[in-house]
Amino acid sequence: MPPEVTRDRPPYLQIADAIEADILSGRLAEGASVPSVRQVAADWSVAMATATKAHGELRQRGLIQAIPGVGTVVASKGASVGHGAQGRSRHVRGTGHIYRDGEVAEIVAAGLVPAAKDVADALGLVSGAPVVRRERITRRQGDPVAWSVSWLPGELASVAPELVVPERVLVGTFALAAERTGRAVSGGREDVCAAPADEESSVRLGVQRGEAVLISHNWYFDEAGTVIEYGESVRRAGRWSTSSFSMA
Repeated sequence: MPPEVTRDRPPYLQIADAIEADILSGRLAEGASVPSVRQVAADWSVAMATATKAHGELRQRGLIQAIPGVGTVVASKGASVGHGAQGRSRHVRGTGHIYRDGEVAEIVAAGLVPAAKDVADALGLVSGAPVVRRERITRRQGDPVAWSVSWLPGELASVAPELVVPERVLVGTFALAAERTGRAVSGGREDVCAAPADEESSVRLGVQRGEAVLISHNWYFDEAGTVIEYGESVRRAGRWSTSSFSMA
């Protein structure tokens, strides 16, 4: 059955999301040919301008690249999809999994703890309220590439007990929490800053203290604007993160 666009989102974004899902799932491997603008227009029954815009969106996301004499292909994974909040949410939407090929997360700790003031403020709770805390180290080919901690309101532990077990949640903690509570993840926010690695980051990531790392704080919201999850992460230098935006 040929793909169809719906009325809920701009057609070019729907097309780009569908092709991204094929890339992230491995159906379109690194270096594989991507449907041309003309083919996209024919497959989706859209104007050439819409198909061209979809290709532009995929290039902006860092997912495809044009090679002279070859055509448009899936870009190298080393500089493609984002690793921040937007990248994770797109990856979940496209594949149903939070982790990328070749990445393995070690859950260092999981459980209920009293919320420190900064965490409580980020979640919209009172200081000391019970929260789920999950700490993980993400590795690629055995090397640590990111250290992160996520916090969710403690009440979620009763409907999603997996959150307090130190095992991976393949669909992502924010997606699991949303599913179990019947809430939809409608958006997020990410604050990012480059900084020198402190003592704990240097130990967790195996970098020198003072070496440049990327620190991010991120929030996932439901449709009412309530925070589902707040997280903090530290990533090693050298990992490109690509985000896209629309000015429509």
